[in-house]
Amino acid sequence: MKKIKYRYLFLGVVLVTILSCKSNFKLKWTNEKAPEYFTAKFETTKGDFVIESRREWSPAAVDRLYQLIEHGFYTDIAIFRVLPNFVAQFGIHNDSTISSSWNRVKIKDEPVLKPNTQGSVSFARGGPESRKTQLFINLKDNSPRLDTISFMDVTGFPVVAQVISGFDVAESFYDGYEAELDDKQDKIFAQGNTYLKKNYPKLDYIHKAYITKEE
Repeated sequence: MKKIKYRYLFLGVVLVTILSCKSNFKLKWTNEKAPEYFTAKFETTKGDFVIESRREWSPAAVDRLYQLIEHGFYTDIAIFRVLPNFVAQFGIHNDSTISSSWNRVKIKDEPVLKPNTQGSVSFARGGPESRKTQLFINLKDNSPRLDTISFMDVTGFPVVAQVISGFDVAESFYDGYEAELDDKQDKIFAQGNTYLKKNYPKLDYIHKAYITKEE
């Protein structure tokens, strides 16, 4: 069971056709550099939580995190995978063309510099240069495993942020579906929140996320 539990943090490869570039995605955004330190607030159906991020933890991925938040990606986003005492995962956009636009711009791989302790936030990934838009919050200290686990020539999950306020909110996200959606990410990608709200009505959502401080 443990192997299955960890395996789904690695994203499956989804083949998509880029039908169009939405006006709310611009390729130039992916070149933006994050400040050395920033905080961001996530407003959710269960309340708010705040993260802090330091570019030194994983520069390329922190840049991506900043870009996604700054340009409104995490708006009406389902927290579709919550495993009790393990992780809460989110990051598939309701509009597949927006996800596709971000996904086609790769992030280089980086080592784990900050451990996956309780409240830390990392990108999900499933092989070389596969960190894209999906994030997970560590609901407990997962560092013994998630810092060192290897899959398809990548090792561990580099931390990009830390929850500094509202961790109790993250702990309260609905977890009754547990891993039920692990094999349905293609349907979430294709049909968005319509599919989720019809079939999984108890899921929690991120209403919006935005930068609150930069240094």
